[in-house]
Amino acid sequence: MAALADEDLKAQLLGAILPHVAFDGWSETSVNAACQDLSVTRQMVALVCPRGAIDLAVRFHHDGDEAMQVELQKSDLNSMKIREKITFSVCARLNAISDKEAVRRGATLMSLPQHAAEGAGLVWGTCDRIWMAIGDSSDDVNWYTKRLTLSSVYSATVLYWLGDHSPNHQDTWTFLDRRIENVMQFEKFKAQVNANPLAKPLLAGPNWLLSKIKAPSCAPVVDLPGNWSRRP
Repeated sequence: MAALADEDLKAQLLGAILPHVAFDGWSETSVNAACQDLSVTRQMVALVCPRGAIDLAVRFHHDGDEAMQVELQKSDLNSMKIREKITFSVCARLNAISDKEAVRRGATLMSLPQHAAEGAGLVWGTCDRIWMAIGDSSDDVNWYTKRLTLSSVYSATVLYWLGDHSPNHQDTWTFLDRRIENVMQFEKFKAQVNANPLAKPLLAGPNWLLSKIKAPSCAPVVDLPGNWSRRP
């Protein structure tokens, strides 16, 4: 029950802080204003958001991921080609954003050196959700390259979207199509290189090394005294 109450308070804080983020960013000033709006103390906020505004910015991102997930589950992804699935998923994620200015301020926050790693992790998490939703079953190095490639496409598309004022963000969707086309062309080039008999001797060593890379296990590793389960 306490955990549920904490999540309720965090959700209320997120709703209260968003109007202030447009003016003061994801900052302590905005957190203080949200506290005043909700008539809660900073001590109460510290219990659910120890890092203050950064924790609320992360929650805002995760809420967008959840909204995207719901939309993807309602959609008939099986009838789409892989390229259509990716395009649809990225569009669904951007359409799930309730406050464009909050994303702009969040991008600024996550570009700071002390938050850059966490920002990259959030983008990676979004792209992982997309690949899982569209049925990715890779368990080798492709698991990583797919998410890395989509992360670059998604990040570039978000930045373009932030400055897009075209009707219904049509320019953004055109930009996204071009980025995905670039990726598809690169994948075709890789396939041609791997199929080239002259290149096979040169690629034998690198391909052997890459074959040793496996996707992370979905099962959590329990590393506690008295646990007899083996690590994967």
